[in-house]
Amino acid sequence: QVQLVESGGGLVQAGGSLRLSCAASGRTSSMYAMGWFRQAPGKEREFVAAISWSGGRTYYADSLKGRFTISRDNAKNTVYLQTNSLKPEDTAVYYCATSWVVSIDAARYDYWGQGTQVTVSS
Repeated sequence: QVQLVESGGGLVQAGGSLRLSCAASGRTSSMYAMGWFRQAPGKEREFVAAISWSGGRTYYADSLKGRFTISRDNAKNTVYLQTNSLKPEDTAVYYCATSWVVSIDAARYDYWGQGTQVTVSS
């Protein structure tokens, strides 16, 4: 069992930045690949970014490359998502999740956090 707790969300003006954190605890959490997904009101959950357990491989949604950066600190069992140049369309609940393999497919992820709200005002 793995527990995930996201933090760092909030209200920010367009063009601003937020750093989201996902703290993992429980069973061998540092051995998991980690992903960030988001879900806006009335829309399906979508892939944002993923990182391998070592941090050596990262993947991003094409539309977010250059603005979002995923990283991890296995000593702290924490994954981060740095979000820059935020736009109103980035408004969503952001979720982190764990998987045995790094993937852009939400179905490959086993454990999910409760999410953190990001709201970008214009």
